[in-house]
Amino acid sequence: GVWRQTRALLFKNCLIKCRTKKSSVQEVLFPLFFLFWLILMSMMHPHRKYDEVANTNLGPLDTSQLVNFVIGYTPPTPVAREIMKKVAFDNFEDGIITEEYLSEEELQEASALKTSDFVGVVFKDSMSYQLRFHDSIAMSSIYMESR
Repeated sequence: GVWRQTRALLFKNCLIKCRTKKSSVQEVLFPLFFLFWLILMSMMHPHRKYDEVANTNLGPLDTSQLVNFVIGYTPPTPVAREIMKKVAFDNFEDGIITEEYLSEEELQEASALKTSDFVGVVFKDSMSYQLRFHDSIAMSSIYMESR
């Protein structure tokens, strides 16, 4: 029963493969070609391993570029307020302007209305957050090559 049907199906598939040699060869060679292409591309652009950077004192931060800098954050939880207070006043003498927003939509609207010196921080929980930048801020060219 089952063995005879399986054998007949295998025989039928072998006949089909023998009669359509061109497509059968393509089924084998195309994956090999793409595998070769991927290996070639990875050899042309090898991964770089960067060494560890020693701890060094970078000197004082140039705060002249941070004049009128605004950091907006949401949601306004006690943990988020405490973190933003530390960011604003512990690291800078004059402090950075922080604004709290009730929702992520309000933060996005404020980002569209404010100047390019606006960064949004969306706290997902007490241990993780996402940064939201204004559209006009360009990405660093340091990491463009690895893309």
